[in-house]
Amino acid sequence: MLSPAQWRARERAHAARADDLTATYREHRARGERHAIDDFLFTYYSYKPASLRRWHPGIGLALGDGADPDAPGPHPGASASTGADAVGSDAPAVADAQDFGPRSETVASHPDAPADADAQGPLPWHGARWYRTHADGTVSVDAEAFLAARGDLVDRIEALLRAVLDRAPRFACFGLHEWAMVYRDERRHPIPLRLGRRRTDEVVEAHDIACSHYDAYRFFTPAAAPRNELRPTRETQCGLEQPGCLHANMDLYKWAVKLGPLVPGELLLDCFALAREIRWTDMQASPYDVSGFDVPPIAIETPAGKAEYVRLQRDYAERAQALRRRLLDVIGAARAEAAAA
Repeated sequence: MLSPAQWRARERAHAARADDLTATYREHRARGERHAIDDFLFTYYSYKPASLRRWHPGIGLALGDGADPDAPGPHPGASASTGADAVGSDAPAVADAQDFGPRSETVASHPDAPADADAQGPLPWHGARWYRTHADGTVSVDAEAFLAARGDLVDRIEALLRAVLDRAPRFACFGLHEWAMVYRDERRHPIPLRLGRRRTDEVVEAHDIACSHYDAYRFFTPAAAPRNELRPTRETQCGLEQPGCLHANMDLYKWAVKLGPLVPGELLLDCFALAREIRWTDMQASPYDVSGFDVPPIAIETPAGKAEYVRLQRDYAERAQALRRRLLDVIGAARAEAAAA
């Protein structure tokens, strides 16, 4: 069990880390500007900074409370989900797994909170969706209720995570999915092409493309799609996704969100941090000119660029596999707790 002082400290640390990770996006939004790299993490994955900032203890941790659970306080519960629960749904992701927990900021999560904020007010998770209040006043995630409501979704996520975890990584795609998205087509991105239209098309034509990620492949231009060695579909997702794929590893953030309160806040932010790092690499290796973002291109059309891409790809694959194991451990712990309830 975490005492109020302990969990409030974790909550504050989580909010500070989330704020740091989302600072670029929020600063541009405040100025009414778009950020061509970071925006992807909040548009394609349409979970907002407020969802990242909201800390949850995760499965297996009870939160202590010195206050009366029946007293009024910032624990309004939550509304029902309106999002699609399909693994890898073609629709943009929505905040369908953040419909739980406290909606408003707790006293301690506010940056101006007093030092003794951990002693103020009732526990904000009392009465919140997917949480259970115990006889001693402590609160923990209700794994049984969550799995009863979203068991099919959890099954699909678990199957995909395990399939990718057990598969050998491949490191020969060189990020050509981004190039295939602009092949012989009008520019679809506000950033100009680094090599120009003709040279960009020539790079695609000079390489074999073997993209295994459906949600990348489905954005290939009509001229590029037949050039792909694979024909990924939603139905073949579990059979094709592999741990060397940058987009499969970015998607761990999505799966962490969809697993909702089962996932501790620290793991959620670890998944997001990796997704953000990969996103920047994905754009550096793309056909776009990213010099305006103070990062060098990874010129995958050259031997040196290919070597750099594979070096980073291997590092991301290793780190992503560790996160997959942690997410699978969360699911396993939730199943065990629900079975024992």
